[in-house]
Amino acid sequence: MARPRRTAHRPPHRRHRAAAAVLAAALALVCAAPAGPAAAAARPAARTAAPAFRLADLPMKDGTVLKADVFTPAPGTPGADRDGRYPLVVQPASWGQNDLEYVAQSRQLAAAGYVAVTYTVRGFWGSGGRIDVAGPTDVADVSSVIDWSLAHTPADRRRVGMVGLSLGGGLTLMGAAFDPRVKAVAALSGWADLADSLYSGRTRHLQAARLLAAIQAPTGRRSPEFAGILADLYADRDLPRVVRWAHTRSPAAYADRINAHGTAVFLANAWGDSIFHPGQMTAFYQRLTVPKRLELRPGDHATQELTGLLGLPNATWDGARSWLDHHLKGTGGPGPRQGVALEVRSTGGHESYPDWAAVSTHTARLRLGRPDAHGTGTLGGPGGTGWWRRITGGQDSGADGGIAELSGALDQITGPPPTAAVPLLPRGAAAVWQSAPYPATQRLRGAARLHTTVTASAPRGTAYAYLYDVDALGLGRLLAHAPQSWSGTRPGHPVPLDVTLFPTAYDLPAGHRLALVLDTADPLYGGRTPRGSTVAFGSPADRPAELALPLR
Repeated sequence: MARPRRTAHRPPHRRHRAAAAVLAAALALVCAAPAGPAAAAARPAARTAAPAFRLADLPMKDGTVLKADVFTPAPGTPGADRDGRYPLVVQPASWGQNDLEYVAQSRQLAAAGYVAVTYTVRGFWGSGGRIDVAGPTDVADVSSVIDWSLAHTPADRRRVGMVGLSLGGGLTLMGAAFDPRVKAVAALSGWADLADSLYSGRTRHLQAARLLAAIQAPTGRRSPEFAGILADLYADRDLPRVVRWAHTRSPAAYADRINAHGTAVFLANAWGDSIFHPGQMTAFYQRLTVPKRLELRPGDHATQELTGLLGLPNATWDGARSWLDHHLKGTGGPGPRQGVALEVRSTGGHESYPDWAAVSTHTARLRLGRPDAHGTGTLGGPGGTGWWRRITGGQDSGADGGIAELSGALDQITGPPPTAAVPLLPRGAAAVWQSAPYPATQRLRGAARLHTTVTASAPRGTAYAYLYDVDALGLGRLLAHAPQSWSGTRPGHPVPLDVTLFPTAYDLPAGHRLALVLDTADPLYGGRTPRGSTVAFGSPADRPAELALPLR
């Protein structure tokens, strides 16, 4: 099926035309194939016509035209009101993708009685304009797409919802904040706090930023503002400006608006999301007072939703559709439960909780003990104070957070997260503390917190904290990690160092140990510790070093 459209502002690049042809062929197959099980379940037993599909050009308020595809229910499909209007689901495409991305899901939505409108976000593919990254122009576009949909489709203005993946997830939450017509949303692998995603622990997430830039390059057009922000982030320059730019694009900054609108919010993210880490999403979830649900599963950025884009069974997409059914159509009995649903990384077990605070029931406070002659300290036990553990700064010890997009995906598909041989980590570059073997399973639930004290020979630096599950052979599987940077300190002067690791759900088997590793270099991030400097971690008597471990 050829796509009868071309961008008005410039001829498409040869690579763009080839990619569009492939996507159009995939669209033809999806439109001809039977609907997935969710759509089939939603249809009556009698055979009905297939949903109608068309391509559309959507004019925005500034004259920019966005490319879209529109699925509408076949006549007689259940779900219409007395005027023949159906609930509307608007779907912004994800980063670097176009409006063909959600065709499988859109067809299932239309077969279930929704008008589904997917659009290519401005600055990408055939849509006009330049990339705004969920800024004011992108947010205005959300409302304009809703306006167009209400005027040109049989959509019901009282039942408007949104679903989005990645960038689309961020835009979905921004739409909930700025357009009160949006009654229910599902943000999948999106962001709540873009500033914290790019710069958590005052540390640049460089590998993630470069990956996003690489995905954008073939199909997107950067605005001068976005190009300048990327340049500053890469160069470690004018970061307060970068943070301000990201803050205005963060749904977390507008949580009060979402609460005031009463929008029902469904959130789904992966434990190992290397682009938008789960910690910023759990913090956002706790600020919401509206009907809300958070689902966390093993995986990396957008990997848990991938099979759903192909029209295959997918738990995340099923959860999103059930949420829309309940809050837009009032179907499905009591509907999906609010609260938190977790898939435990190590076992695949599923758990449900009424809220995030209920995920852990108690905290174990493990003191960091004095390192021995081999450079390893005890984790837990009597501990001790008055000690310092000095390492050489800026050297990668071999302990790291993995590879963006790959490591979390492998954790989802094959089971093992990033690993390290803990006994072999060079003690000149890493400080290590290890527990005794646990006699019973330890159920880690939530975000571990480290407190220690640091002195450094340079005025600024970065420390990385890693928590490992260590088996009898010394092989460590990464449970959680996080960076934390400091600056403006007097060389040799002790300052507190507090690190909140990214949250996880993991069952540490009986007989295994926990290991805490601190070093000062990680390829995932843009650290600040000068190579060859010295960094010492300590435990003063007035503030002993400890790891607070959330357990259930």
